[in-house]
Amino acid sequence: MRRKLPSTQALNCFEAAARHQSFTRAAQELALTQGAVSRQVTALEAFVGVTLFKRSQHGMTLTPAGEDYARLVSRRLDSLERDTLDLMGRQDQGDALTLAAVPTFATRWLIPRFPLLAHEQPQLQVHIETRTRPFLFGDTGIDAALYAGTPEQVRQWAGTQATLLCPEDVLPVCSPALLTDMGEVSPEILASMPLLQQSTRPEAWRDWFDAQGIYAPRSMAGPRYELFSMQAAAASCGLGVALMPTLLIQAELASGALVVACPRPLRGQRAYYLVQPDLQERTALTCFKEWLLRQSH
Repeated sequence: MRRKLPSTQALNCFEAAARHQSFTRAAQELALTQGAVSRQVTALEAFVGVTLFKRSQHGMTLTPAGEDYARLVSRRLDSLERDTLDLMGRQDQGDALTLAAVPTFATRWLIPRFPLLAHEQPQLQVHIETRTRPFLFGDTGIDAALYAGTPEQVRQWAGTQATLLCPEDVLPVCSPALLTDMGEVSPEILASMPLLQQSTRPEAWRDWFDAQGIYAPRSMAGPRYELFSMQAAAASCGLGVALMPTLLIQAELASGALVVACPRPLRGQRAYYLVQPDLQERTALTCFKEWLLRQSH
C-alpha cells in the first residue's frame, strides 16, 4: 500500500520557513529562490488539505495547525538526518548504538572506558547524546539511556525496563587550598564553610547534614551549578565545598586537585541505570549491556 507522504523537499522547505517565519530567509538557508520555497509550501498545503501559514501584507505567521505540524516535522527531520549520518558513517563496519546519557557520567566514567570496549568489540560504534530527564524513546531513535535517578523515578518511566549499574555515594570535597592547615574537618565546621549546590538536587546538602545529625541552616545556600562537572571545576578553583558522587571525581582525587573535606560518604537515594524501551532487545545492545555491567561491578 502506497504511503501518504509529502516529499522531503516540501517538508524541508516548510520546516525552514516555519522556523524563520520567512520564505526569504528559508530560501537563503536552503540555497533556493524565495519562489521555489513558496511553491513547495503551497504544494504541501494542497497535499495535506490544511492551511499552514496565514499570509498578509505584513508577513506570514503559522496557523495553529501549522505550529503543531512544524514541531512534529522538525523532530522527524532531525531523526531522519541522524539516522542517515549514522548509516553513512558505518560503511559496513559493524553495528551501532545511540545512547542518551547524563553528561558528567558520560564524560568522566563511560568515555574513559571506551578503549576497553573498542578492544573487546571493535565492530560496535556508540553514539552519545545528552539527556538528563526521561523521554519517549519512540520519538528519538535512541536505543538506551544512561540515567541517574531514584528507583521511583525509574519505575515511573513509562514503557521502559531498567538495569541497575551502580549506586551513588556522595562525599564532600574541595580544593586543598580551602582547608589550609585544617586537614579534614568535622561536619560542624563544614556547615560554616561555603557550600556549592547542584541545581537539580537542591536538598542534597541538607540530606547529608541530616544524616550526620547536624543542624545546618545554610545547607541550601550557595552558588548553584547544573552539571557535576561544573561543580567539580568550581570546587577545584577553591570556590567552596562540593558534595560529589565519588565515581565522578576519581581523576581529581588522584591528582590532588580535589581532596576529601569530611570523610563521611553517604549512600544517595539515586543510582545509575541503563534504561531501554520495553521491546525486543537488539544484539548490539545486549553485547553493550553485558560489557557495561562488567565495568560497573
